[in-house]
Formats: sequence, structure tokens, C-alpha cells
Amino acid sequence: MKFLQLNEFGTPHQVVSVEEEAAPGAPAAQEVQVKMLACPINPAEMLLMSGRYASKPDVPYRLGIEGAGEVVAVGDGVSHLKPGDRVMSLGRQNWAELINFSVNHVVKVPDNADPLQLGMLKVNPATAWLMLTGYVQLQPENWLIQNAANSGVGHAIIQLARAEGWKTVNVVRRPWLIDPLKEQGADVVIIDGDDLAERVAEETGNADIKLAIDAVAGASTRRLAESCGDGAVVVNYGFLSGNPCEMTPEQTVFRDMSLRGFWLSKFMGSMERSEIDKLYATVGGRVADGTVHAPVEATYTLDQAVEALEHAAREGRKGKILFTPNGPVT
Repeated sequence: MKFLQLNEFGTPHQVVSVEEEAAPGAPAAQEVQVKMLACPINPAEMLLMSGRYASKPDVPYRLGIEGAGEVVAVGDGVSHLKPGDRVMSLGRQNWAELINFSVNHVVKVPDNADPLQLGMLKVNPATAWLMLTGYVQLQPENWLIQNAANSGVGHAIIQLARAEGWKTVNVVRRPWLIDPLKEQGADVVIIDGDDLAERVAEETGNADIKLAIDAVAGASTRRLAESCGDGAVVVNYGFLSGNPCEMTPEQTVFRDMSLRGFWLSKFMGSMERSEIDKLYATVGGRVADGTVHAPVEATYTLDQAVEALEHAAREGRKGKILFTPNGPVT
């Protein structure tokens, strides 16, 4: 049984190896054995391998923040899952061919959905949905604004917001991203800049925007806040700029704006299991019906780890890179 292992921190494709061990035995009580079908390479995983993530695991360390697969066997006491069911992993270390999971660490997902899309369900769609619904109660026709709109989370925000009747302003840095995002359902796509607030007001008819979603930090946080109305919430979930979030006293004191941070792992740590099941039933249903769909640029086997990680590190990609540990999936 093959799996991918991080041996030290550094350039991802240089510090990961393909390892082999005996396949896990029959699942124990309250366990399921899962053949992994699709596991994406996420930016957080690249940061982890390079030693720049929020936490650094002890090495050697098995990799794989996300993954989905097919149940091949169930242990005693498991009645809600059966061989052939599709499940998504709630745990890590998913870049492997075969894994025995506790039933508490998997969620049943739609069997009729694209396995590649199910493999990407845990992080981006869930992050998008929780930020859209966890801070401001949006009503139909309400506007929100986000930057890094061409990211995986950004695409999910556009798609989920459109399905709910919420309108999106999507801030990007490059003009050639405008048309593709509009094709995804974005209402407004606009290039970032110092006069962002004025252009947003013009494009939205001076909409009173109450929610801003920020993946960039630095001055971009301040520009999003400038584009919003009094009492707005700015939710920061990334720091692509590498700089601290900026907001002015005028925004926080006199305009009653607030800055909140979002980290999926911590957010989910405070949720009851029933809430987690409800979350993934919601976003899983959106994947199954085609509302949420992330572009895929390439898939690789575990034996192609070097090529896959080099590909994932390239600038200008037009889709996600995934491992298919047990070969191509349909």
C-alpha cells in the first residue's frame, strides 16, 4: 500500500517521498476501510511542506489535508455506511491508496457526484459557505465583496452566492481574469487599486455592502472595508500579501466595522457532529447538482508525486492538481 510522506521541510517536490507498507487489515469496530479516489494539492499543503504553515508537524509525516474515496469494508457496529458508499475524510494524511478510518472521521457524500469534485469538498466549498453564512445574515439581492476572487475559495463563493441570490463584487489583480469569472456567475469583477471604493460604488449603484471576504491582507483589507457600508464585517482568511491586515480607526471606531479571522480547522473544532453533517450535506448537494464545480487542470498517481508537486507550484494554472491514488476515476 502506497502513501506520500514528508521527510523534511523545504521545496515540496524535493522533500516528499512515495512509501510502501502492508495494506491495513480488516476494519475494527466502528471503522470503515476506504479506497481513496481523489485528493487535491492545496495551497495550505504546499505551505506545510515548505515549513510556512500555521503549525509544523513532526517529520516524517504522512500528507493529505483532503480526500474522498469509496468504502470497501465496514467493521462491527457500522450500520449507516456500506461497501460502495462514497465518503469524504474529515481527517488528514489522505494521500494514500487505502485507509482505515473511524466512522467519526468520515462523512457520507453523494454517490452520483464527480469523485474529483468530492475530493475537493472539505476545504474550499465549506470555507466559502461558512464565511458567507457565519457572520452576516445576507438577504436576496444583498451584495458582498471579496478579493482573490480567482482562487478556489473565490470560485466557490461566486457559485454559492449566485445560487442563494446574493450578488458579488470580485476583486482581482489581472484583467484577463474578468471574463472567466463572469462566466462563473460573478456580478461584478473589478481590478484592485487605490480608487477601489469609488469604482465599486459606481458598479453596484452605491450598494450598502455588509460583508467583505479577504484572502490578501495588508492594504487590500483596508480597501475592501472602504468599499463597504457602516457596520460591515470584514472576514480575513488568508495573507497572500504577506502583510498584516490594515483597517483605519475611522473604519473601526466611527463606522463600527469589525475584522474577524476565519480558519476552517478551528471553526469546525467548535461545531457539533450534527452541524458538520449538515454543512457537508449542504455543500455536497451543491457539488452533486453542479452548482459548485472547481476546474481541474491535471491528475496524477502517487508515483508521480514529484511531477504533481512541481505542477501545483506553477504560476498561472487554470485549475486544481489532484492525486488519484488508485488510478483514474470516473
